[in-house]
Amino acid sequence: MEWYYVVIAILVFLFFAGIRIIRPTHRGLIERFGKYKKFSNPGFHWIIPVIDRMIQINITEQMVDAEPQEIITNDNLNAKVDAQVYFKVKDDEESVKNSQYNVNSYRWQIVNLARTTLRNIIGTLTLKSANSERDKINGDLLTTLSKETRNWGMEIVRTELKEIDPPKDVQETMNKVVKAENEKIASLDFADAMERGADGTKRSEIKKAEGIKQAKILAAEGEAEAIRLVNDAANKYFIGNAQILRKLEAVEKSLKENAKIVIPAGSELINVIGDMAGILPIRKDTKD
Repeated sequence: MEWYYVVIAILVFLFFAGIRIIRPTHRGLIERFGKYKKFSNPGFHWIIPVIDRMIQINITEQMVDAEPQEIITNDNLNAKVDAQVYFKVKDDEESVKNSQYNVNSYRWQIVNLARTTLRNIIGTLTLKSANSERDKINGDLLTTLSKETRNWGMEIVRTELKEIDPPKDVQETMNKVVKAENEKIASLDFADAMERGADGTKRSEIKKAEGIKQAKILAAEGEAEAIRLVNDAANKYFIGNAQILRKLEAVEKSLKENAKIVIPAGSELINVIGDMAGILPIRKDTKD
């Protein structure tokens, strides 16, 4: 009877030894004597110990670091480059099989493929263009990795450049150049602002001078118009009296300082005084 318990114990041990639980994040491949037997979805599974073997493959999105490396750019500068690759194994049976049977250690292969691709891409760019065209580098890296891994049963989700750092001395030189360019731009902006201010002041002075000029022109035109009107009025209404007034002015100057002037009776001046006073000239009797 002892052998009976031994057999039962062995069977119980084999039963528990063959239990396999697959989580929703994984898929399983069962091999028997080294040959693929079947595909396993998440849940409870039992395999024959020793005879069968189950390989569980993670189908969630994963990330590998391409590890920093020195790459010589097209302008012969050493740049320290690092990148990350995000990928996942597709969850269908064929893709899971390909990830195990078409490539040896796909994580390690992706890292090396990414490093090689980065060297090929950045080697054709200058250091400056490599830093300014990160999106293009990411796109080219993603395209190449997707093409090269299409038979590995996986999807390259995205790639990200972590850093493209030049040597320390080159970085210091670049910082100085950037600083100088910023100072130059600031100086040009200041000069432009001063020029705009001077131009504004100039235009203001011109407008002011034009205003003064226009005011003087208008004043002169007004004065000329006033003179014209006075002259027209004088010519129309006072031309005779003006002549008389001129004669009286001559008399006034002559009589200034109580000077005594003998004026003949028939002279023009007597007639002028008479015209202004409304008096007829004195006529002398021929007998006298």
